[in-house]
Amino acid sequence: MAHNDGPGVLASVRDDFPRWYQDVLEKAQLADNGPVRGTMVIRPYAYSIWERMQADVDARIKRTGAENVYLPLFIPQSYLEREAEHVEGFSPELAVVTHAGGKELTEPVVVRPTSETVFGELMAKWVQSHRDLPMLLNQWSNVVRWELRPRLFLRTTEFLWQEGHTAHATAEDAAAYARRIHLEVYRDFLQETLAIPVLVGVKSPRERFAGAINTMTCEAMMGDGKALQMATSHELGQNFARAFDIGYTDSAGTVQTCWTTSWGSSTRMMGGLIMSHGDQAGLRVPPRIAPIQAVVVAVKDDERTVAAASAIADELTDAGVRVRLDARSTPGFGRRIVEWELKGVPLRIEVGPRDLDAQQATIGRRDVQGKTTLPLDQLRTSVPVLLDAMQAELFEQASRRLAENTADVETVTEAVAAAASGFARIPYAALGESGEDELAASAITVRCLQTAEGGLPAADTTEDLFAIVGRSY
Repeated sequence: MAHNDGPGVLASVRDDFPRWYQDVLEKAQLADNGPVRGTMVIRPYAYSIWERMQADVDARIKRTGAENVYLPLFIPQSYLEREAEHVEGFSPELAVVTHAGGKELTEPVVVRPTSETVFGELMAKWVQSHRDLPMLLNQWSNVVRWELRPRLFLRTTEFLWQEGHTAHATAEDAAAYARRIHLEVYRDFLQETLAIPVLVGVKSPRERFAGAINTMTCEAMMGDGKALQMATSHELGQNFARAFDIGYTDSAGTVQTCWTTSWGSSTRMMGGLIMSHGDQAGLRVPPRIAPIQAVVVAVKDDERTVAAASAIADELTDAGVRVRLDARSTPGFGRRIVEWELKGVPLRIEVGPRDLDAQQATIGRRDVQGKTTLPLDQLRTSVPVLLDAMQAELFEQASRRLAENTADVETVTEAVAAAASGFARIPYAALGESGEDELAASAITVRCLQTAEGGLPAADTTEDLFAIVGRSY
């Protein structure tokens, strides 16, 4: 990791974004490298943010009717080989166990890169009748994909995620459910809670998930103009159902093959949060996801100031605000402010002897520059209003960046030029597979295909669509 001098000194967010990102991870105490190359240690503050992400997404998933399960870490290698396209897509990333208990295994086992195949095996066992459908399952777990170019939260050998798997009686039901997950769970969570505007669309045929007939994606623009895939949802057709014999007896007594879906999001959302909202002072956490929404900082550690700061913290906690009291005697006031700015706590409420004399508190918002003051007797009602305003402001800032750095173009050459600093939007008919090859030569990919209005297209057409292209993480 980078080691710039001083607790609040970060590499330039404008001139050296990758090093700035590493500095934020280190100095805001978010993550560290694990002892095995490519693995990650998530530190307490970042994990508390992840826990809130997990709780929010989990609640949204459950509202769609899915239930949580837990499946084994180890998968027989033969399971993966039953769906040829799937194993081909994952084979370079697999970690395979050949010895255990001091003996060579009769069949190697794979450390799960995803659990499609185990879900397939179990659904074949659990689904018998049309009355068992739809079967809507989700799990929260870790997965392992051997990563050659690791970057904390973005690409690590082991990461945390959720993966949903469903079985349906009809193609229409499967498609509708996958679409519902994509819009009501992923898009809405990313925009409403993380304040990250996303482009929803489908992947081009060459970018689809291995074995899928349709892949939907949420693509976000990071602070440096690059794309980050935040969540994906897949219609698997009957490919997995045939490979794993997932079938049901319909109301007429005829055996039918199921239609399946899968969908997932991961700790990559933490990387997206940092790179979407961070600035030269460090992380900026949207209030709805922030484990600490407001920190009450006692400027001095004298008895009067600390007592007043503690009373403010208690009052705001009673009002439903997630509050931390900082009444430390060391480090000094300036160093403490830098620490809270680095961590991106939305609101600072600074209380000193002069503030108390004036019956006010000094307010620092992490989303805008400068400070204001508020009367002490208005904090209980004003702070929740401020937090809502900050949530909206962070979304607006990110939306402006996305709009200002997305260029409408007509040719592949223009798309390559635009992707140097942001996204390009080009008619897919003007691109095609040959155009995708040209883009790939410049390390640019089609992030998604959208309708002319920027919506999510139907799975069975690429006509009259627009491609969003850019460089990605």
